[in-house]
Amino acid sequence: MTRALFAADPAASRGREFPEDRAGARGPRSEFQRDRDRIIHSIAFRRLRSKTQVFIAPDGDHYRTRLTHSLEVAQIGRVIARALGLDEDLTEALCLAHDIGHPPFGHAGEDALRQAMEGEGGFDHNAQALRVLMRLESPYCEHDGLNLTWELLEGLAKHNGPVAEPGWALTELNAAFPLDLGRYPSLEAQVAAVADDIAYDNHDIDDGLRAGFLALDDLLSLDFVADQWREVEKRFPNAPRERQLRELVRVQIGLMVNDVIAQTQRAAEGMATIDDVRAAGRALATFSPAMGAQERRLKRFMYDRLYFHPEQLATAERAREVVAKLYAAYAADPAALPAAWRASLPAEQPARARHIGDFVAGMTDRFAIDQYARIFGSRPEGLSNV
Repeated sequence: MTRALFAADPAASRGREFPEDRAGARGPRSEFQRDRDRIIHSIAFRRLRSKTQVFIAPDGDHYRTRLTHSLEVAQIGRVIARALGLDEDLTEALCLAHDIGHPPFGHAGEDALRQAMEGEGGFDHNAQALRVLMRLESPYCEHDGLNLTWELLEGLAKHNGPVAEPGWALTELNAAFPLDLGRYPSLEAQVAAVADDIAYDNHDIDDGLRAGFLALDDLLSLDFVADQWREVEKRFPNAPRERQLRELVRVQIGLMVNDVIAQTQRAAEGMATIDDVRAAGRALATFSPAMGAQERRLKRFMYDRLYFHPEQLATAERAREVVAKLYAAYAADPAALPAAWRASLPAEQPARARHIGDFVAGMTDRFAIDQYARIFGSRPEGLSNV
């Protein structure tokens, strides 16, 4: 595939925060390939295998986690990037890293940390992803962080669009390595964002049906889903219901991907450089208006029937309590922290609270449950509803 004029070019990268002289030392990789590989080999990325996607600390082996979700986003992102002539490696790296700042128990854990740290600047998982990659995950002798390219960090900071009012974490990082927060990011970052939507819109349907939280009859109240279901039944009338449902998910993903490709090609007409993309003043990688309306209806349905299901809300409340109590316990008695974290605990606020927040945010669901049991003497109940 020929590289589009408006694609990110690894040979023209704005560089890394800390200069490196490793050209050719570790294989013939582009700068963005090196970014992707650093993310994949990081401890923070491996921890995603035990962090909540939809269902908290699931007992079943077949439900998605943050890790499997990130891999699915990356697969969708690469397909779209290839069709548009974008840099597939940068797109993949952004997809793999986009959730790396999530605390245990998903949004329930984030809510607890945001409230616990409210007086010290709060907590935001998007900014925490940058903080993990630029400061906390530090395997190299020469510098803190993974020292990723400007384009990768810019894309993570702004994959949802320009940031008008960055929180404390992003403000600190942007001061050290300015990321041009006021403009739109590359198309690779925009593709990563819409690939995330496509992945969780459809794969959460799969998990919700598997868990019994969603019913097919209810899903068929959505015209978009009903249209695809009729086609699936027509093509595979004798197939088992489970296979038909998986075919439905695949078909919907394909339709959304094709729609994004066509809409983005139209929106990017006349764009001659990546700077044209950043200066466009609007997102270019989007659904068409018609598909966008269908996708929004699907999202509302998923919030009503799955994410805000009473059992889900009850489990999330228990998870929030676990994270809140853990944070409070470490703040009250830093001796409860592991030795390495205790040794580097700042003496003054707000750095002290943020250091504790970093430790709690890095936990997996299982580790948080284990730490709760160690500190409070009993394991929290009711943290798995599938």
